[in-house]
Amino acid sequence: MSDTENEKPKLGMRQPLGLKRTVETGKVKQSFSHGRSNTVVVEVKRRRVLGPQGAPQEEQTPAPEPVAAAPAPQAPPPPPAPRPPVSNETAQERQARLLREADEQRMNALEEARRRQERERVEAAEAEARRIEERARAEVEAANAPKVEAEAAAPAPEPAPAAEPAAPAPTPTPAPAPAPQPVGIQLDPSRPAPRRFTPVQRPEIPRPQPKLEPAPQERPAAAAAAPAASAGSAAPRTAPSGGGLAPRRPAEPARPQQRDRKADDRRQSGKLTVNRALGDNDGARARSLAALKRAREKEHRRSYGGSREPQAKQVRDVVVPEAITVQELANRMAEKGSDLVKALFKMGMPVTITQTIDQDTAELLVTEFGHNILRVSESDIDIAHDTSEDPEDQLQPRPPVVTIMGHVDHGKTSLLDALRGTDVVKGEAGGITQHIGAYQVTLKDKSKVTFLDTPGHEAFSEMRARGANVTDIVVLVVAANDGLMPQTIEAINHTKAAGVPMIVAINKVDLDSANPQRVRERLLEHEVMVEEMGGEVQDVEVSALKKTGLDQLIEKIQLQAELLELRANPNREAEGTVIEAKLDKGRGPVATILVNRGTLKVGDVFVVGAESGKIRALVDDKGRQIKEAGPAMPVEILGLSGVPMAGDPLQVVENEARAREVAEYRAGVIQQKRTTNAPASLESMFSALKEKQAMEYPLVVKADTQGTVEAIVAAINKISTDDIKARVLHAGVGGITESDVTLAGASGAPIIGFNVRPNAKAREIADRQKVAFKYYDVIYELTDEIRAGMAGQLGPEAFETVVGRAEIKEVFSAGKHGKAAGLLVTEGAIRKALKARITREDVIIYQGEIASLRRFKDDVPEVRAGLECGVTFTQNFTDIKAGDYLETFEVEMRERTL
Repeated sequence: MSDTENEKPKLGMRQPLGLKRTVETGKVKQSFSHGRSNTVVVEVKRRRVLGPQGAPQEEQTPAPEPVAAAPAPQAPPPPPAPRPPVSNETAQERQARLLREADEQRMNALEEARRRQERERVEAAEAEARRIEERARAEVEAANAPKVEAEAAAPAPEPAPAAEPAAPAPTPTPAPAPAPQPVGIQLDPSRPAPRRFTPVQRPEIPRPQPKLEPAPQERPAAAAAAPAASAGSAAPRTAPSGGGLAPRRPAEPARPQQRDRKADDRRQSGKLTVNRALGDNDGARARSLAALKRAREKEHRRSYGGSREPQAKQVRDVVVPEAITVQELANRMAEKGSDLVKALFKMGMPVTITQTIDQDTAELLVTEFGHNILRVSESDIDIAHDTSEDPEDQLQPRPPVVTIMGHVDHGKTSLLDALRGTDVVKGEAGGITQHIGAYQVTLKDKSKVTFLDTPGHEAFSEMRARGANVTDIVVLVVAANDGLMPQTIEAINHTKAAGVPMIVAINKVDLDSANPQRVRERLLEHEVMVEEMGGEVQDVEVSALKKTGLDQLIEKIQLQAELLELRANPNREAEGTVIEAKLDKGRGPVATILVNRGTLKVGDVFVVGAESGKIRALVDDKGRQIKEAGPAMPVEILGLSGVPMAGDPLQVVENEARAREVAEYRAGVIQQKRTTNAPASLESMFSALKEKQAMEYPLVVKADTQGTVEAIVAAINKISTDDIKARVLHAGVGGITESDVTLAGASGAPIIGFNVRPNAKAREIADRQKVAFKYYDVIYELTDEIRAGMAGQLGPEAFETVVGRAEIKEVFSAGKHGKAAGLLVTEGAIRKALKARITREDVIIYQGEIASLRRFKDDVPEVRAGLECGVTFTQNFTDIKAGDYLETFEVEMRERTL
């Protein structure tokens, strides 16, 4: 204790003056390789900071002043200039401190100005309230002036004591003076609008202060001096003289303050900005509005909100497909992806955030995090066919859909031309229909009938089936001179399968060879009984060339339509069926649609098969553009993304995103069906080996419409045999393009063009790659030439004919090395230069030709049955034994036919 007390400075003692050492020396030992070392003397020099008098600050030590009596009260002297604090701060730290102090002063000034404005605003509001109150009081007193004059003679009652002295009553005047109007304060429009925000002082970083432990007798004094020290921390401290207080310890050298990284922005300290150029704070950097707003909100939350309560967990309905990535599942659950990965690790599934998990694993995660799962599958994306019935009050009559069916060249299109008043046959190749056509005819009574014209060729079976499925009535056209043909019978079967009523139109009754009665009798073989034969099927004799019997046919169609009571709802989203589709060079993909119900309008977004689009134009059967198409009306639509398949259903959807989603799903299903391999079995393996043994005939098929492509591909597949198989590499709609030629050139396949031609670039590539083009416009010519081409690729077929047989009785030597066989001809004849084979126990041991044939040493051309002869063979064959058999034969090459 004595040592400690001796070390303390006493009152009235001065600290001796002196200079601190500015150079400190030390030794550093350096180690090198191979055990070498070196000792180096290191000197550390301190920077000497000079005070305001030019003397080092280290020499300037504040000395206590003597205690003197208090002088008489005088005028307060001007505040002394603040002395710079004694510290070892660098120039950058000093600049940062000055900027911070300037910023604080500016913020204090702004806060004071805001308080002054608020005070002035409150005072103005109170003055305005007082003016309004005085004006109301003056009006009331003016109204009560007559009563005051009447009661002037009466003695006034004693006034009741009031807390405040009442205002003196004004002198009554006939008309009170108007109250002064409030003076409006307006802003100068030439100056910018003032900022409306509450400046908040920048929070200071707390710095640890050295903690001093005073002696027991000094603790009360230290506790009393603590508030004064905190209030005047900025001013330099001096020890008071007298008073009996214990002297304070000498001030320790100030530690360098911790840098304020926000204020010490060295990169921005020397730059001239707009704020510095326009501001009056001597280059002090102002806080941004965003920082002030954040600070104000933080203060508001602290003062009003208090501690925020933890929010309750929000339970979500999470839609989970069959496969989903961990990141996507986390987004749908509004959880962190890392939390899901941790949960999966706990389940024993080390996965990353980008990996895909199945639906069951996703359900475990969803339930663990407290959410609800909604399972969906990919098939839910597709649009189911709407089979619901429309309300009866919304149904309206619609035109009937009539399909013309029958055998090729029986006059179907000519009959339809007679009904329409046009001539379509002249524009068809070969005089036969190879597309399905849709037309709407307006009759004399302004009623409408929709006709579908189907091809009669055998290759267009799918078109006829499609026409029977979308129709209401089938008109079966039979030629009176030809009778029932294969496609007529097929049309009858399609009609029965579709379950639609049939009307038999016996055409070409104007010919001399016509026999309508024979047609009616032949129809009985296929369970079609007309009315004249006691049945229910209507029949009518017509002549498309002479235009006779057409009125009776129309009458029977209308009668049948009335019995069916055909109605549909036009006030709903449209549904239709693709009758035909093609790729037009100028208009792009075009599809012929038959509207089943609803109204199809321009601008509707739709899905048809694996394609989608938005209707850009509607064209009727006469080539006119229309705005909408009602039920049972055939139209061409433009705006497809691709060529759909004939027979695909069309459905109108709400938006393009939904249409694309459904189309992509359907395209994926089609791709999966095409690429998925069937499970292997012994039968499939052997059939595959057999198919590989067969020769392939590759083809590339391009046609003008989708229905024609289907018919051509089906007809080509029927030509295939066990020896050669036609393989369609690609079949599409539209002209022949460069990609088609490149595909054909890589596989050596010819390109079949049906009513289409290649463009200039495709022809150039075809000439370079030697690709053959074959153009057709009639389907049976196409199938005949493909059949001939496949047969030509197989080459001629060899037919073997046995000429004679003989038994080898003896073997003789012939020359030095050769051997001759003695034969007895048993069947036919043995000729020279014929092909021969030798069998031993029914196993062929030699096959070649006869080199020489002799009988009794004479060369002979032929030896007949029952005679003996000697023969030698080519290739110097000598493995001949008695008992072997010789067989001669000849080979005939014949052209193949498929």
